Amino acid sequence: MYNNTHKGMIKMNTARLNITIPSTMNEQINIFAEELNEKKSHIIASALDMYFDYLDIRVAEKRLNDDEPTLTLDEMKKNLGL
Repeated sequence: MYNNTHKGMIKMNTARLNITIPSTMNEQINIFAEELNEKKSHIIASALDMYFDYLDIRVAEKRLNDDEPTLTLDEMKKNLGL
């Protein structure tokens, strides 16, 4: 995972993965990595961060459409004892 700073990205806790992707996608990653002078892992991690943001929105929209009961902020504070 990466954390944004004004100087770029700072590497946080990492895990090594062995994944399979289409060769065309690998070629695109290589092109961007060379053009931007960045490591492939940085480009992939950044892309995943953006995709996770997109998925967060999809999950939130799904929850809104599932007719689940909702709480007001005051109800939530009361339930938390605040």
